Amino acid sequence: MTVEFISATFPNASSDLDPQPGAPVDLAYLIRYARALDDAGFDYTLLPYHSSSFDPFTLGATVAAHTKRVRPIIALRPNTVYPTVAARALATLDQLSGGRVVVHFIAGGDDVEQAREGDFLNKEERYERLEEYIRILRRAWSSSEPFDFEGEHYRFKGFSNAVLPAKRRIPVSVGGSSDAAYRVGGSLADIFGLWGEPLAETKEQIRKIHAAAEKSGRTDRPRIWVTFRPILAETEDLAWAKAHRVLDSLKANAEKNLARRPFSEGAPQNVGSQRLLEIAKRGEVQDRALWYPTVTATNARGASTALVGSPQTIAESIVDYVDLGADLISIRGYDNFNDAVDYGRYVLPLVRSILAARESSQAVA
Repeated sequence: MTVEFISATFPNASSDLDPQPGAPVDLAYLIRYARALDDAGFDYTLLPYHSSSFDPFTLGATVAAHTKRVRPIIALRPNTVYPTVAARALATLDQLSGGRVVVHFIAGGDDVEQAREGDFLNKEERYERLEEYIRILRRAWSSSEPFDFEGEHYRFKGFSNAVLPAKRRIPVSVGGSSDAAYRVGGSLADIFGLWGEPLAETKEQIRKIHAAAEKSGRTDRPRIWVTFRPILAETEDLAWAKAHRVLDSLKANAEKNLARRPFSEGAPQNVGSQRLLEIAKRGEVQDRALWYPTVTATNARGASTALVGSPQTIAESIVDYVDLGADLISIRGYDNFNDAVDYGRYVLPLVRSILAARESSQAVA
């Protein structure tokens, strides 16, 4: 049993604890961070997407140019780049990186955010468009022979792609917690991304993804990616003290944001955030160390569930999800650079050691 680890890369030192609105790209920081992920033993790093953020393709190219093994995951919204253009751009980056690129699709979970870039489709239509998009990319990456496409959202004739991926395929990731996400991701994705929910809920989500894959006629299943925000310290007591300091900072920053923009964000539209907020009502701590006050403090904006504890507790919590069927674990902290370094020193090796020891004992038995 193996597991791979994912981080997330940011263009400067701005973080949840010390937000720096409008900060420019800090090239030295970006390179240092990317190399730290390589040294820490991370397998992938996500280049996030937002309508007001830096371009993930350009950042991903910089990461690839300054690392040897970590694989950039390019977050992409289908409404922003026509699929034939994306096919060439991703394949170009894949060739430059020696076949390391992954693409993570965001169908779009917030109507206001989607409208900022001219997307006015409803949720179901966005997932239908995503399905077409993935099928076009897969065809464009398989051969340079011209082909036509006629769908609800895309139509073209005679497209020929001379820019093929290094291995004729780029892994496709889809995330979400809705039935539409399960349907599209289960049928088409190589990787399916989930936010960190309790073990029982995660097990049920994985079951639904596998069922969607089987219903589509697949003989394989998407690899499962689960995301957490670990808060790590030498002992349990120190970790919980640190967690409450992090929570105080998140609340203070939320109040500052409200002062700058005096209106309520309202309830999130995406199912994943709604699920996290509902689970948070059941109590602060779920399972071993899954902590939910960070969810409510941020109104479940993005991946926001924390794991709190010593390296042993964090590692054992991660192994619980590996046992459920998670193949990839994303861990990103609140102090981006320093947390990534600490995870590489204390968490990744321990998780891998626990799994290796288990395999060794099973082989002997």
